[in-house]
Amino acid sequence: MKKSMIFVTILIIIITTLLSCNNKGNKENENIIQEEIFALGTIIEFKIYDEDSKKAKKAIDESIWRIREIEEKMTINKEKSEVISINQNAGIDFVNVSPDTFFVIQKSSEYSKLSEGAFDLTVEPLVKLWGIGTKDARIPKKEEIDSLLSLINYEDLLLDEKNLSVKLRNKGQAIDLGAIAKGYAGDEVKRILTNNGIDTAFVNLGGNVVTIGTKLDGSPWRIGIQNPLDERGSHLAIIEIKDRAVVTSGNYERYFIEDGKKYHHIMNPKTGYPAEEGIISSTIVSDSSIDADALSTSLYVMGLEKGLSLIEKMENVEAVIITDDNKVYITAGLKDSFKLTNPKFDLIEKNN
Repeated sequence: MKKSMIFVTILIIIITTLLSCNNKGNKENENIIQEEIFALGTIIEFKIYDEDSKKAKKAIDESIWRIREIEEKMTINKEKSEVISINQNAGIDFVNVSPDTFFVIQKSSEYSKLSEGAFDLTVEPLVKLWGIGTKDARIPKKEEIDSLLSLINYEDLLLDEKNLSVKLRNKGQAIDLGAIAKGYAGDEVKRILTNNGIDTAFVNLGGNVVTIGTKLDGSPWRIGIQNPLDERGSHLAIIEIKDRAVVTSGNYERYFIEDGKKYHHIMNPKTGYPAEEGIISSTIVSDSSIDADALSTSLYVMGLEKGLSLIEKMENVEAVIITDDNKVYITAGLKDSFKLTNPKFDLIEKNN
């Protein structure tokens, strides 16, 4: 018997709750301009703290337009896009793309190499086969999975930087930017808001959190980390951040259950099955949303030791990893800003 569950609004309930609790009865409420939209397959929430509501609204409108533009170029869920054109021309020819799409594909390629294929933008054939997060979700036969594994290879992505063109080497190959496009959109939103003179803002792109500055009283933003083993909106820890991005990948986001086993949407490109390396949630704190987006997926697939080893080599990047034995690992840079709130989990601090 199969039970399907689809969650695309990572941390929204938790974050909204934490913000509202902290702001209740506070004068900050008088200066909040809020708006929500649905884009990039999720709910996107804007909270701008500014006395000039016209300036804030203009900044939000420009951000929304930019998000829509990014989605139109990079989606695989509509009739056409630049990414769809690349997939349709796999094994045939190069496709000219916009600077936006080329940049995101280039970053994806970099993280595919950095993670030794744990993050692989050519994983789309497997994602489509499993259909997790759709009404067609199922467990494919091993023969079906094995027949696609040869198509999953980020080294088959050919990039022509001079002409901003992209080609997949073999027919049947396809790319999916779903694990990184929201991160890019988050960075672009932050750029637009900052360029419009916004000094204090909180944007949640379906769990990809981007902050500008601090709260009006100078205190940090408080981000709740979802308990992967509990109902939606239940957090096990809080991270305090200033002017940074936070992205989480977890096995509770999109999944289905069949015969008592959970099958989640984060694929291991090397096995063709949902990743099972002992991690049930990985959170990245970084200056860059696109980096955090790619790294949260990379860590989930790489596993604890390899994932932490990667993060420890990077500057201004921190991680929270929750394992299936109820342990929470944090990197050294989060020591003073992380608070475990659930006694059922054990906190383990790693020294960089």
